[in-house]
Amino acid sequence: MEELLQFFRQIAQDPTSVFNPEALITTGGLTILFLIVFAETGLFFCFFFPGDSLVFTAGVLCATRDLDAGWPTVCAVMTAAAVLGNMTGFYFGKRTGPMLMKRQDSIFFKKDYVHTADRFYKKYGGAALVMGRFLPIIRTFAPIVAGILDLSYRRFFFLSVVGAALWVVPLVTAGYFLGTVPFVRENLGYIIIGMVIAITTPVIFKVIKESRTKKLSNVL
Repeated sequence: MEELLQFFRQIAQDPTSVFNPEALITTGGLTILFLIVFAETGLFFCFFFPGDSLVFTAGVLCATRDLDAGWPTVCAVMTAAAVLGNMTGFYFGKRTGPMLMKRQDSIFFKKDYVHTADRFYKKYGGAALVMGRFLPIIRTFAPIVAGILDLSYRRFFFLSVVGAALWVVPLVTAGYFLGTVPFVRENLGYIIIGMVIAITTPVIFKVIKESRTKKLSNVL
């Protein structure tokens, strides 16, 4: 509880620290790891949370003992958070999908995000829930789309577990082993920034491109 209170104090003092995975983990520990992974994979307005870099950094800090938890515990906690987040997104889409699409675009929600996830899901089917784990925005909105499309609960749950494990375990493991390399530990901030840019840039360009294509088709 004290870790959680300290985390909120830090956010209040410096709101930008929410984008600093190392600061988040060292301040909030496993509790914050669970909450952020859950939110990013289940709540549409948390799509901007640093999921991939957070998972990788957790492995690094686990290796350097800056996170007081073992590798199996970290993997289990974040896998559970990712599955529970997906289930939340699924039920949200199932219950409020039509109403969600009537919302006005804002900084926290754009219909283009849902349309992008919808096209990705329709192209790859259930596999989108596994592959989508590695793509920001898709990771957040694919479960909502699955709920809107009324995917079988059992199939959704199975794919969510598989996707969560394939996303969390390799990233934590990579961070864990690379965390013992001095260069990685000394330049962790730059490595995280590089990961965020490399992962998010293609998705952002795809959303912009599809948005422009849609507007052009409407004009014609």
